Amino acid sequence: MFCPPGTTGAILCIGNFAIRAYGLLLMLGILLGAWLAAAEARRRGEKPDHVWDGLLVVFIMGLIGARLYHVFSSPEGAVGWSYYRENPIKILYIWEGGLAIYGALIGGLAGFFLYAYRHRLAVWRWLDIVAPSILVGQAIGRWGNFFNQELYGPPTTLPWGIPIALEHRLPQHLTLPPETRFHPVFLYESLWNTIGFLILFYLNRRLGHRLREGDLFALYLIWYPVGRLWIESLRPDAWKIGHIAAAQIFSLIALAAGLAILVYNRIRRQVPAASGPAVEQPSGPPNP
Repeated sequence: MFCPPGTTGAILCIGNFAIRAYGLLLMLGILLGAWLAAAEARRRGEKPDHVWDGLLVVFIMGLIGARLYHVFSSPEGAVGWSYYRENPIKILYIWEGGLAIYGALIGGLAGFFLYAYRHRLAVWRWLDIVAPSILVGQAIGRWGNFFNQELYGPPTTLPWGIPIALEHRLPQHLTLPPETRFHPVFLYESLWNTIGFLILFYLNRRLGHRLREGDLFALYLIWYPVGRLWIESLRPDAWKIGHIAAAQIFSLIALAAGLAILVYNRIRRQVPAASGPAVEQPSGPPNP
């Protein structure tokens, strides 16, 4: 059934229940990322069931972290803590948008560590297994922002600019003409994540024998924050702490962590000796 006007992002409505593109894309990104991680686990000789068994814990913790980050933020001219404090029931309305990726990463990692500890998994090895898949999930999930008409930047005359309905514009953009187009910041981040996945996938398959456990995850912690640093500068609704966006602060922290892991791997950790079948020595009398 067609949805009534004003039902943002809905693609199908059944009575008062709406199926929204935001949620579908989010789940598609998660499931595709999990499928890729399971395939990588199988290729490495690990049990792919750990991916699917741990997915629920990681998803729930990541969802809680993503929502709390958004709820307690204070973005200029956009929905944040000042709004949710007056409308607490809206905290549960995640289908209307408002999931912050850094909150999802913090919560998801907490869920991962809980599962890994419970099942005694090799943490660094499994972080490498899932690292490229995280970028896939982020790349797909970002398109939910397009359907919700959020995560856009300043006005632009570039041909790939997107229109934003007046009811979804920030206060400083309400006086602009209806035909004004804006930077699709969600698209920039999606493309950045897609490129990052391809790079990590290539390094894993072609140079995996030269990488140490934890390297791929470290490269994720470097790649994504570097893109987020410049992408965040395009967001007029960014939550700022002082004069810098909070996401940029988290990006710098993640970037430093990624570099620290790479340095640690090369200074403190030893590369495991290559294993293989023992070479049988020839038998017989010694040479004279």
